[in-house]
Amino acid sequence: MLWSFIFFFQGSISVSMSIYQTLICFICTHLTSGEKDGDELKRNADVHEILRRTRFHSLSAIGLPKRIHDHERIIWMGDLNYRINLPYDKVRDLISKEEWSKLIERDQLVGELQKGRSFDGWSEGALNFAPTYKYELNSEKYYGEDPKAGRRTPAWCDRILSYGKGLRQLMYRRTELKLSDHRPVTAIYMAEVEVFCPKKLQRALNYTDAEIENEEVVAEVIAY
Repeated sequence: MLWSFIFFFQGSISVSMSIYQTLICFICTHLTSGEKDGDELKRNADVHEILRRTRFHSLSAIGLPKRIHDHERIIWMGDLNYRINLPYDKVRDLISKEEWSKLIERDQLVGELQKGRSFDGWSEGALNFAPTYKYELNSEKYYGEDPKAGRRTPAWCDRILSYGKGLRQLMYRRTELKLSDHRPVTAIYMAEVEVFCPKKLQRALNYTDAEIENEEVVAEVIAY
């Protein structure tokens, strides 16, 4: 199992692993916050930087993935902080009517996915639950019912996305834990894995002497 950490904004941690011969990656991030016009572009930039800068390092794991997209099945989760482009009162009205489809039409992440400006090629399950942010602590009330105390427009800040073939989502919902101003989301996936793949075995056997020597040089430099 390999780890990668990035802390240039709110934070990101990635875990690389293999189940039999299938490479799987889990990413947990806290993207840039804010509900001003254009803040979604900052979050898009965060995603781009995570994909560009995340590296998995190992001195002995020849042929293992170095980047996120080197994996075959990927799950990305966390407080992605994308908001809903509607006024506070309108969002609250649609929530009271459970008109999720009208809220989804103005959801920033859904829009960015459709435009291909962020998470290109990724997918998400249906949002058949109320927005997960922002709540008063230990309460069923959204923050901001008293305008004098400040307001945050409710949004689906907490998300789970997937990338790659062989993943099928079985469940996607929010959990009613009241320990913070967010409601966490959970998902269950069924993942296909390869127990034995002749092509991957042959690729490992065909690893050139130069590539192996390069791994050894890196190991010697770091050890020194």
